[in-house]
Amino acid sequence: MMNYLIMAISISLAIAGQMLMKRGMMAFGTFPVSQLLTKVIPMFLNPWVFVGLFCFGLSSVFWLVVLSRLPLSLVYPMVSIGYIIVALLSIVFFKETISLIRWAGIIVIVLGVFLISRS
Repeated sequence: MMNYLIMAISISLAIAGQMLMKRGMMAFGTFPVSQLLTKVIPMFLNPWVFVGLFCFGLSSVFWLVVLSRLPLSLVYPMVSIGYIIVALLSIVFFKETISLIRWAGIIVIVLGVFLISRS
């Protein structure tokens, strides 16, 4: 049971990291790849991005613990739960719209995770 709790913490921190980094990058808007080098330092200094990266890094530490305890073929598909939660949180926090085809993909992911968890 503890292994699954650690996995849930890892996935939750990864989700938080993605949401925070997206919030931070909204301040920059879109920019061409050619400006990436001039934007790197300001991006890392943005508090949302910085905390998001920290969460993402901490998620990786927990993930290493998970990998040491459980089969990769079981736990890696569970990461896809994060895709579902991020999609839902994106609607709430960023007012994103999700098309019918994306919802269909999310349903396929949920079904796949369910099937893998039953094995």
